[in-house]
This record gives sequence, structure tokens and C-alpha cells, in this order.
Amino acid sequence: MYEKGRDLAAAFVRKQVSRRELIQRASQLGLSVAATSFFVNQAMSQAMAADFDWQKHKGTNLKLLLNKHPYADAMIANLDTFKSMTGMNVSYDIFPEDVYFDKVTAALSSGSSEYDAFMTGAYMTWTYGPAGWIEDLNEYIQDSDLTNPNYNWDDVLPGLRASTAWNGVPGGELGSADAKQWCIPWGYELNNVSYNKPMFDKVGVKPPKNLPEMVETAAKLTKDLGGPYGVGVRGSRSWATIHPGFLSGYSNYGQRDFSVSDGKLKAAMNTKESKAYHELWVKMIQESGPKNWSTYTWYQVGTDLGAGASAMIFDADILGYFMNGGDNKEKGNIHYAPFAANPAASAPTPNVWIWSLALSSFSGQKEAAWYFMQWASSVEHDLFGARKMDFVNPVRASVWKDEEFRNRIDKSYPGYLEQHDVSAPGAKIYFTAQPLFFDLTTQWAETLQKMVAKEVPVDEGLDQLAASVDKQLKDAGLGG
Repeated sequence: MYEKGRDLAAAFVRKQVSRRELIQRASQLGLSVAATSFFVNQAMSQAMAADFDWQKHKGTNLKLLLNKHPYADAMIANLDTFKSMTGMNVSYDIFPEDVYFDKVTAALSSGSSEYDAFMTGAYMTWTYGPAGWIEDLNEYIQDSDLTNPNYNWDDVLPGLRASTAWNGVPGGELGSADAKQWCIPWGYELNNVSYNKPMFDKVGVKPPKNLPEMVETAAKLTKDLGGPYGVGVRGSRSWATIHPGFLSGYSNYGQRDFSVSDGKLKAAMNTKESKAYHELWVKMIQESGPKNWSTYTWYQVGTDLGAGASAMIFDADILGYFMNGGDNKEKGNIHYAPFAANPAASAPTPNVWIWSLALSSFSGQKEAAWYFMQWASSVEHDLFGARKMDFVNPVRASVWKDEEFRNRIDKSYPGYLEQHDVSAPGAKIYFTAQPLFFDLTTQWAETLQKMVAKEVPVDEGLDQLAASVDKQLKDAGLGG
């Protein structure tokens, strides 16, 4: 029976039988779903190894630095596949996000060779890359001796490939022809609306399609629900307050953080259009946000949605995804909708966060580490995570077309596929790459707090912010 199961799985991987036929014939053989999945995963690994010497670094011990996250959980759950395919051993240290990036910075800044590869956000590579702490992965991707011929780099969504590549020149366009590929996209999140369907039905409103509608809808929800507030967005004094919903809406209005002329950067947060956008955003929070909004991070925004304390969020789609499961009070009540903040826009243009994999320049076994990275970002592993784990959002176009994955999501997460499919073409990083990113974006968040607290008018606050930013750019040799 098991030999026939292996043969059936191999035929499925060779696309000689359909998924429906696979399930029917496996059932006839008396194979459980778990056994069938095991054989398919094994067949995929064997197929992946057929045209490439995955055993080249057999016996090598790799060590990873990981953030505690469902993406890491999916990789760990599938790690034995990599070990059996390559003969390598993999160990790892894993930390929660509140300390994770400090661990990465400490390891890299000290030149430690303890970790070979690690998880990172794309923004962080704007520091790590120019400092010489991480490798340009173009050198590996383009080397046929080091990269599996079936890796299919072009299958990774183009906006993500571009967003993780930068030439190191402040203000340089992400994904330019001379850009270095500082990291490999692994899993990502775009920003749209996640909302509590029963609450919306109770009040008699529909998901807002743009920012003016969101301001109005959130106010009605706050007024009529008698407890929950209308909309959750981040508000802490951090760069992370600016990058999700806020910048997604901002970019949809055609606004930029900086203008670039003759290689010099100038603050662009105080244009007439930017001020109008900030006015709407501030009004929305004042009327319909949480009372202690200025403390809100990813965790508070998500927890309130899952607990029924808020009616909707404009934040990461995967945050809404996680709140619709587990032991959350509102499990099963969360729906999803695409969101283009600008009423004149034809489609959403969400800013993205991309969890990625980077190769330490201090590793003593870079080629072996690259073998791990290409396996962890492969179609095969992406499919495993998407089908069997909470590996949303996968970075590969082919996985988004996978019937099993789509059926699983569509069944329990109403609207999730639609919001992603409508938004993915315009999803990328909309920030300007420059070395003062974290400091200047945190100052932007601080200014936003002052506006919401009515400590400074929007016009005046943005003019003050732009003047301060321009001085810092000039002092750093980045501005005119």
C-alpha cells in the first residue's frame, strides 16, 4: 500500500494525475490525509533534488536567527525535509519581536559568525547592506552552480523582489538595474480592511471603499454599537505606526515621504495634499479610534479586533487573518475587503512589510547557508506552508494559484483572496530608501500623536516636521 502511495504521489508531482484523482485514489488505497500529504511532500523533495546536487554540503551545521512568527513555525515544521534532502543539520535561536531586532543588530555589528542566515525586514537591510553586514544575493541567484535550476526566482511577486533590492544610494529607486538583492522575500503582508461582519450588519453599514467613507463609517459604528470603537490603527511613537495602513493610504493619494532631486532628499510631508490626508486621518482617530491610541502597536490593534473591542482595522491583512482563528472571541466573524483610500484611485496601493531571509557576511559557510535559503523560499516549501500551516501571505505567484490553498482560505476567511488579488499588483514598499529611515519615520509618528492630541494643528505640525527633517538630512549630507 505504501509503495503504491509513493508512486501515486510521484505521479501527482509530475502532474500526471489531478488533485481530485490523487485524493480519490489515496482513499481507495486506504491512505489517510496525513499519509498522503507526507508522500506528496516527499515526492516534491525528490523532484526538487533531481537536477541539483543538494548533498554538496552534507554534514555542514548551519545556525539561524529567527523571529517568533508563523512563518518561522512553518519552516521549523518542514525542516526535516531539508535535512533529509541535503544531509545538513540546522539549529536556530528564536526570539520574540520585541527583542529580536536588537539580537540581530548585536550579532551583525560585532561581526559574529555564530549565525549564518536570519530573518529580517526589508527596511533593516537599508542599514545592514551599506554597512557590509549582509551579502548581495544576486551573486548566488545568478550562479547556476549554486542555485537549483527549478528555483524560479521570477515566480516571486515582482513588487516584492524589487522592494528587497536597493543600490545603496540614498533616494535610489528600489529594484533598479544596479540594485543589490539584500534579502530574499519569504512571506509578506499588505494593508487592507479586516472587519467584524456581525457588527457591520447590526449597524447596517458596508465596508468602506475609501478614506472619507472610512471616517464616516467608523463614526457611525462607534456611535451605534454602544461599546466597541469604529476603527483600529497603530499609534505608538514608532516607525511601525507609519508603515502599515497610514502609508498605504498616503501613497494611494499619490503622496511621498521625500522628493529627490540631483541626488538630494527633501521632506514632502507638508504638501497641500498631504495636509488634507492627515486632516482626515487625525479626525478618524479622534472620533473613532481607541482612547489610548498613542500606545497601540500591531498587538493591540489585532487583539482588539479579535476580542470584539473594535469593529474594523486598517492594518496588515495577515493580522486580520490571525484574529479570525485560535481562541479569539470573534473567531469566524472577521471578513476582509480591499481598500483604496483615495476615492479617485482605480485600485489599492498598499505599502508592504516583507519578512525576508538574509545571508550574514560573517558566515563561514555562505554557500551552504544559501542552499538553506533557496529551499526555505522555494515553491515546494511555500506550498507546504500555505496548504498545511498559517504561511500567509506566500510570496510566490504560483502558490497563490494553488487550488488547495485557495479553497482553504476561501472557506474560512471570507473576502481574503479578493482583497489580496485586487491589491497585489500595486503592493510594494513606498518609502524612499535612506539611512535615516527609522529616526525620521519615528519622528513622523510622534508628530501624528501631537496632532491627534490637539497639541499642534495639522498644518503647523507638518511644516515643523518637514523643517526638522530637512535639517537632519542636510546635517547628514543627504539634503540640499
